[in-house]
Amino acid sequence: MKLVTRAELGWPASAAPTQTSTKGVKVHYEGTAVSTTLLTEHAACIAEWKAIRKSHLANTKENYSDVAYNYAACPHGYLLEGRGIGKRTGANGNQALNQAHYAIVGLVGSEGLTQPTDAMLGAIRDGIELLRKHGAGTEIKGHRDGYATSCPGGPLYAWVQKGAPRPAGTVTETTPAKPKVSLARVVAAARKDPAAAQGHTTYKAEVLLVEQALKAEGLLGAAYVDGSFGTKTIDAYARWQRSPAGGGYTGAAADGIPGSASLKRLAARHGFAVTA
Repeated sequence: MKLVTRAELGWPASAAPTQTSTKGVKVHYEGTAVSTTLLTEHAACIAEWKAIRKSHLANTKENYSDVAYNYAACPHGYLLEGRGIGKRTGANGNQALNQAHYAIVGLVGSEGLTQPTDAMLGAIRDGIELLRKHGAGTEIKGHRDGYATSCPGGPLYAWVQKGAPRPAGTVTETTPAKPKVSLARVVAAARKDPAAAQGHTTYKAEVLLVEQALKAEGLLGAAYVDGSFGTKTIDAYARWQRSPAGGGYTGAAADGIPGSASLKRLAARHGFAVTA
């Protein structure tokens, strides 16, 4: 899987509502003319994706909190993060439909670039499988299933109706094992490091993974990503706990000491696994 994250796109954490499970995934297309330049210039795909988000945020009628889709797939086989994992989509037509399925858009349209490449179909399949690992059910549908629209267009919908099979040759790399963070170790660091001498680290490698995730969420300054679970990291983690994405905890439950649920939420968004 070739994933381009929100951080790599220069976007902050998604403000979309949290939703941790659905019946499955719906596939979409842009529904407008899409330039065939996307076939030869990956930079044009990134620009297209950023333009979609900008237009959605400017749409006062729909009042989107973020780009409407969880992910996009480009002709070069890249999966582009939108709302991402555990976020309700804004793309399926109305609130009930948005609650039922996550959303992935292929960067094809009704004119110009209309035919998805095998690499794009493989990336959509990557997104479906990723979402299934994080709460999506087995259904794969088109936007038009349950809503009056031509989306996702003829070619994509024909593929969906076949069960969205992975094209041959699109499995080109094995997903590497995720780095692991021990809950017990980071809790021990959070209790020991603040009172220790400046720069003290208890479990540096694992704390660094947590701090890097907090930095990507915009909660911790780069100067404090040092492997020490000090007071700045405690404060940043408390803000994560209070945030909707972190669980929306209050009072003593948002004390900056990692708990299993909040740490697993952070892990799911930033590519590491949590052990006991």
